[in-house]
Amino acid sequence: MIESLVVTLLPISFLTVLISSGEKLRHRNIDQDGEPPIDRTLFYMSKYLIVFVWMAMTLHSWGIAIPLSIIQAPKWLSLFLWISGFCLLFIGRFGMGGSFRIGSPKEATNLKVDGLFRFSRNPMYVGVFSTLLGSSLYTSNPVIFAVALFIIVVHHKIVLAEEQFLRKVFGEEYSQYCSQVRRYI
Repeated sequence: MIESLVVTLLPISFLTVLISSGEKLRHRNIDQDGEPPIDRTLFYMSKYLIVFVWMAMTLHSWGIAIPLSIIQAPKWLSLFLWISGFCLLFIGRFGMGGSFRIGSPKEATNLKVDGLFRFSRNPMYVGVFSTLLGSSLYTSNPVIFAVALFIIVVHHKIVLAEEQFLRKVFGEEYSQYCSQVRRYI
């Protein structure tokens, strides 16, 4: 029961933070939804599929398993990836403050290079990837694994496109940052 509550509350809490912070930004006439840096359909499909994979793990934790399970990975490993991924998501989101956007910002923002961003240029993507891997292992479902892999591939394309955008906006400051901090880990 505690495991199921933890598994369920993490994505609900994170999505609540995203929605509420989006509302706060809207009150300041800032749109949290930036411009998709890649094909709009792929961009939004991959974003919404994250919630699908998170739901699969949540349902599985309550005993509602999606059929087609394959070899079960150690539960502790999948839970570790799930929890640590959400920790990265929360810390990264709060660390970005008002500069957070889903996509490329439409207005000027600040380049974040402190906190988790001293260790990874994309800690939130690492967090997403960790939750997807955790969910894939937890459900042991090849469909969930395939969807997670699709999301990771699309998000890597998003990261590459965002890097081009950041190079244009922040120039040498961003190039210097890239030379000091790895893309993921």
